[in-house]
Order: sequence, then structure tokens, then C-alpha cells
Amino acid sequence: MYPFIRLAYHTYKASKLKDISIFDTHECTVRIQPQDIDIFNELNNGRILTLFDLGRLPFGYRVGLMTAMKKRGWGLTMAGASVRYRRRVRLFEKVRITTTAVGRDARFTYLVQTMWKGEEATSNIVYRSAITDKNGIVPTQELADELGFPDWNPEMPQWVQNWIAAEDTRDWPPQY
Repeated sequence: MYPFIRLAYHTYKASKLKDISIFDTHECTVRIQPQDIDIFNELNNGRILTLFDLGRLPFGYRVGLMTAMKKRGWGLTMAGASVRYRRRVRLFEKVRITTTAVGRDARFTYLVQTMWKGEEATSNIVYRSAITDKNGIVPTQELADELGFPDWNPEMPQWVQNWIAAEDTRDWPPQY
């Protein structure tokens, strides 16, 4: 089941924090619960993606994205992701999730999230997200203008650029 109560809690906590700019990083802390683990007594790989929502959505509130979406009648969708798992996370361990917007192209915004256990990274994900309206994808310049950061267009890390290039070579629809 989706962790609606935990999401509400993290969103409430974020609402009490000061707003941040699109250039900043949002951090939150999550304790792994019994419903988060798999049969090997570690954090389930699919649940990791869900727990990243607990950082990503409050980040959106703090940078003003959710307010802009409501004002403009926009939607938000994930258009791709690449995840790397490196360390086990077990029941009741505490992890810190960081969320950073690392750049954009004409259609998509790219977010990087990392889960940390102490000073050790356990997993990392890059998301390609799109703002949508009734006509389809909203250009990211329109989003940047609405958020008050019209000049926000940093050069993305090389590994993110490589991922984008690799995605552009992928068959669609898939052949198998």
C-alpha cells in the first residue's frame, strides 16, 4: 500500500521549513518500517522508489512547484528513471534522503535523489519529470519562469547527460 500517512507527515514537516530555491537540496529522514522490507529482511527495491516520493514531493512544495501547478492547472508525471542500488538497508534503520534538481532540457526536468545511511550512499536515482497541461508537456522555460528562476538552466552532470543520450537510443515501443 502507498504510504499516504507518511507522505502527509513529510509534506507537513516540509511546510514548516523555509522555502528553498530550485538550486537547493531538500533533506528528510525516514525510518524503515516492517511494510518496507522484503523476504530477505531488507528494504524492498520497489519500496525504495516509493520512499523517494517522501523527499521529492516535499521538495516540490518547498520550491513552489505545487503552488504553481495548482495555479496553472498543471499535472506532474515521471517520464523516466534510472536507479542504482549499492548498500542494504534493514528494518528500523534510519536513512536520509536528499533531493536536488540538477537541470532541464526543453521538455523535462531532471532530479537526483540519494538515500544515505550515515555517510554511506545506499541508492541513487535520476528522474526525468514533465509538467503537463491539457495540451501535453509544458516547456521547462515556462516552468522556470513561473517558479521565479527564469535563468535556471545549469549544465547537468556528465553522467546525467550520458543517461539522457542512452535513453534517446532506446527502442520505443520496445521490441521485447
